[in-house]
Amino acid sequence: MRNAVGMLRNKVPAVTALFWVTKLLTTAMGETTSDYLVKNYDPVIAVIAAFVVFAAALVLQFAVRRYIPWVYWLTVLMVAVFGTMVADVLHIVIGIPYLVSTVFFAVVLAVVFVVWYRTQRTLSVHHIDTRTREFFYWCAVLATFALGTAVGDLTATTFGLGYLVSGILFGVLFAIPGVAYRWWGLGATAAFWTSYVLTRPFGASISDYLAVSHARGGLDLGPGPVSLVLFAAIVVCVVVMSVRRPAEPGATAAEGRASSTLAAE
Repeated sequence: MRNAVGMLRNKVPAVTALFWVTKLLTTAMGETTSDYLVKNYDPVIAVIAAFVVFAAALVLQFAVRRYIPWVYWLTVLMVAVFGTMVADVLHIVIGIPYLVSTVFFAVVLAVVFVVWYRTQRTLSVHHIDTRTREFFYWCAVLATFALGTAVGDLTATTFGLGYLVSGILFGVLFAIPGVAYRWWGLGATAAFWTSYVLTRPFGASISDYLAVSHARGGLDLGPGPVSLVLFAAIVVCVVVMSVRRPAEPGATAAEGRASSTLAAE
């Protein structure tokens, strides 16, 4: 039996194809939902409301003692929604350039990883089974989202690539770590977290392309309708995970091999 600080089970889902699909959907919905809320309601009230829901979801995630799909993915979704609002405030309201925020969040993420590894001797997502490791995990999730937001906005607006080209670019970059892990010997930890950072600019660029006006290079479907479709897709994915998930996330043979690799790094 673990002590009172430990968890009974790993607190994050197995890293499967469905995991990545759901993660991309949440980042995409976070972008369009944030845009819809701040444009249709008082921005201050929208940000405060998003923070309240985000905080409640995070508290709930820490309160449960095992991985529960809807709790976990609600938290990830609210990281996407509230995080997008914060990123927009940094640039639009405060005026921080995307290049500066990209460098800053890269440093923040590096610090999180260094402290996490020095205290836990692993960055494995297959062993988020103590309060401390869960704390570091969500700090890393927040930092990767912030970094991915800055990078995506940097390419789409500052570099002038637009949303579609940025989405294609990040889609290719997202696939590279997985290929490198499978065939070129890239470590599991580096492959996972690199892909995790890239899910945000990949998903958000595609959703922006679908939602924004023709004048901004999009299909003008609107952030509201796009958000609803994405939410429905997320619900389907979470239901499938709830039905099919193993007793212990990450317990398959393939994940066991990845876990061994992570522990050795």
